[in-house]
Amino acid sequence: CFAGTKETAFISAVTSAGLVHSVTRSCSAGNVTECSCDTNLRHGGSASEGWHWGGCSDDIHYGMSFSRKFLDVPVKNLTGKSGLVAMNLHNNEAGRQAVAKLMSVDCRCHGVSGSCAVKTCWKTMSSFEKVGWFLKDKYENSIQISDRLKKKLRRKEKSQRKIPIGKEDLLYVNKSPNYCVEDQKLGIPGTQGRECNRTSEGPDGCNLLCCGRGYNTHVVRHVERCECKFVWCCYVRCRRCETMTDVHTCK
Repeated sequence: CFAGTKETAFISAVTSAGLVHSVTRSCSAGNVTECSCDTNLRHGGSASEGWHWGGCSDDIHYGMSFSRKFLDVPVKNLTGKSGLVAMNLHNNEAGRQAVAKLMSVDCRCHGVSGSCAVKTCWKTMSSFEKVGWFLKDKYENSIQISDRLKKKLRRKEKSQRKIPIGKEDLLYVNKSPNYCVEDQKLGIPGTQGRECNRTSEGPDGCNLLCCGRGYNTHVVRHVERCECKFVWCCYVRCRRCETMTDVHTCK
């Protein structure tokens, strides 16, 4: 991912986070011989507060280590493009940090008649969907950095260089191309002819997807079998139902 845009930054982070999440899940499930649950947490907790560590805590340390070896080592071996390499390594780590940051604690109660006199707790990863939304927010607030590496990564805007760059921030070097217009050289299909949702305010909405060009509307006729019933003996009788649907496509 050396285009250096905020989109490639997001791809790097999601790929790295996905690898951590998948490997760690496999460890907890016992599908990998080199790892298992996080044994460092066992026998700890707070007896005075009525809980202790137990169960199978997700051991993201192995997952993060595996991700670094798998994704970072090949990038470090590349020569040239030092700013882009450093950016890519940072975004890989940002993805891993997202998984770690969103770890949560689950507990199960033990006690007479369903009381919660004692709780067994363990650490677990959030769903990957939650990790994805976290990184999506980081993508939307990504930081442009200078492509000239001087000891450490720094913001492109000179007036903002005193603002520290967080380890969970996503970084990019180059501004994104115009994805609205077809560019075969860059492999961008554009949005002309894309089907859109006229009533949606989200990314599938015609206002956003059509990039302000407007949209065409045409009616599509659907014919399908419906109201099917089993008739003794032995066949199924159906009616033919016809519906008309408005379809909107970007100009």
